[in-house]
Amino acid sequence: MTVFVPDPTLDTTFASAPGGSRARAEVPEAERWNLADIFPSWEAWKAAFDDLEGRVRGYATRKGTLASGPGALLEALRESDTMGQLAYKVWYFASLAHDEDQRDNAVGARRQQVQLLFAQWRQATAWFNPELLAVPLDTLRAWMDADAGLAVYRFMIENLFRQQEHVLDERGEHLLSLAAQLTRVPDDAYEALSTADMRFPTIELSTGEQVQVTYPRYRALLATNRVQADRARAFEAHHGAFEASINTYAALYNGVLQRDWYQARARGYATTLEAALHGDNIPVAVVENLIASARANVGAFQRYEKLRRRALKLDTYHLYDGSIPLVDFREHYPYEQVVAWIVESVAPLGPTYQQRLADGFARRWVDIYENDGKRSGAYSAPVYGVHPYVLMNYNDTLDAAFTLAHEMGHSMHTVLSHERQPFVYSDYTIFVAEVPSTLSEALLLDYRLAHATDPLERIVLLQHAIDGITGTFFTQVMFADWELQAHRLVEAGEPVTADGLSALYDQTLRAYHGDAIDYDALSRVTWARIPHFFGSPYYVYQYATCYATSARLLVGLRDGDPAVREATIARYLELLAAGGSDYPMALLQQAGIDLAEPSTVGAVATLLDTLVDQLEEALGTRGLL
Repeated sequence: MTVFVPDPTLDTTFASAPGGSRARAEVPEAERWNLADIFPSWEAWKAAFDDLEGRVRGYATRKGTLASGPGALLEALRESDTMGQLAYKVWYFASLAHDEDQRDNAVGARRQQVQLLFAQWRQATAWFNPELLAVPLDTLRAWMDADAGLAVYRFMIENLFRQQEHVLDERGEHLLSLAAQLTRVPDDAYEALSTADMRFPTIELSTGEQVQVTYPRYRALLATNRVQADRARAFEAHHGAFEASINTYAALYNGVLQRDWYQARARGYATTLEAALHGDNIPVAVVENLIASARANVGAFQRYEKLRRRALKLDTYHLYDGSIPLVDFREHYPYEQVVAWIVESVAPLGPTYQQRLADGFARRWVDIYENDGKRSGAYSAPVYGVHPYVLMNYNDTLDAAFTLAHEMGHSMHTVLSHERQPFVYSDYTIFVAEVPSTLSEALLLDYRLAHATDPLERIVLLQHAIDGITGTFFTQVMFADWELQAHRLVEAGEPVTADGLSALYDQTLRAYHGDAIDYDALSRVTWARIPHFFGSPYYVYQYATCYATSARLLVGLRDGDPAVREATIARYLELLAAGGSDYPMALLQQAGIDLAEPSTVGAVATLLDTLVDQLEEALGTRGLL
């Protein structure tokens, strides 16, 4: 068994995040991710790009060969895998470099080159699925039974036949492939408008400090500034920048909705939701029941917001009041200190897992702090054949600490999936993706609750546990609710306007928050700053289902019986290593999770009620209510 040994070179000075944004050239190498692990230079990238481009052009020569025998089919599948592995590196080298500073047009042009090549790739291979589907499935099964190499692709092939009714003929697939580059336009335009071209205003706080309300600074201000007027000013300035272009945002989102409806109809789906879920074999009822269950259980959510209003001694309570700690516990969480905590927190998953996570931090997987032009937010990029890369805009807040744990959970999922699965199954589905990220956050929370000595910090951590439920479950379901309603507008042939989208968002906000908050004029336009709506339609509901899954797994990890804990760990690591080798619902069932059981989702609301009781008692004991 591998024994975890902390890195002796780990910086224990726990330096704070930089005070302001910097030019990319000013960021020390140790604080940047190491893209040289993908390619040592742009020249090497160009050589790989040219190789991929040549393979894409050459793939068309395989057209008409698939029915000739198992050898020809296997060669075609393996060449497709080779192109896919190369594409990961070619795309992410350009894309990650672009996200370092999105104002760099030269890098942005290279990124667009890859997007154009991918569109050509889809066009060059549009014949593949219709031609494969023309071969009788019984014939293919006989070939797979006789050929171990071809048998690797069994799940992929049988899944394609399951979706056969939604695969078009060669001409239809070719026409859809020609539109592929267009489908990215609303998302790319949203990124440009909301990030590269966004000019967030600067506000003056009650202290006289001047602050530009960029994404990370806005989030940090809401999480740390205890003056409600300052939070209100930041909210108005930040969302006012979106309201100034609200008609443009609505036009872009209409483009997303129309694209999704076009693609759904082109493939013969009754709704956009059915089209989004069918690939992973997820019943539409999973989302519909999730929304219905959340709407039926908002009482605990609203009770928490009313408790916050009392604890914060506020006459009014707004969306911008939801992140501030309930107690005056001023603590910064320096990056290196949090790294050490995260590594220690995953000890329940075993020393091998723990060591590999530590290695990721040591080997510069993470781009740590904000710099001028850098993409906002955070993500984990699964670069096949190299290692994951994590983008952060770390700002020393508790929220940033848990975001780092979240993204490293994704990254470990990538590591285990890529090393255990053949390329064709290495990419896990979104439906499973948020399980390790939310579980990693829960483990960090457990670790801090066990080690925090300050009673006020314990209240902050208990609040964070509740915020994890309200933010990851109820808020994400609310987003999914609005998103589904918006898609149904286009399905019903209704107009999509800025006023209509904002009114729909206002109605949805009120359905979940009720009378627990006071509504501001700009609350109704906050949909415009949610990137998932534009870049990942029908994504956010999976945060909620994955939260329910990770909560159920935690029960096993916390069990007093060592045998139960070991069995839970084994099932969980197998889930991560399974990648996309089966349907996500089946993979979760193998891990002991059944989302068809109402108790799996309903238990979240019960847990929230219990935690709110505990927080109310803790605050009352200290005379803070």
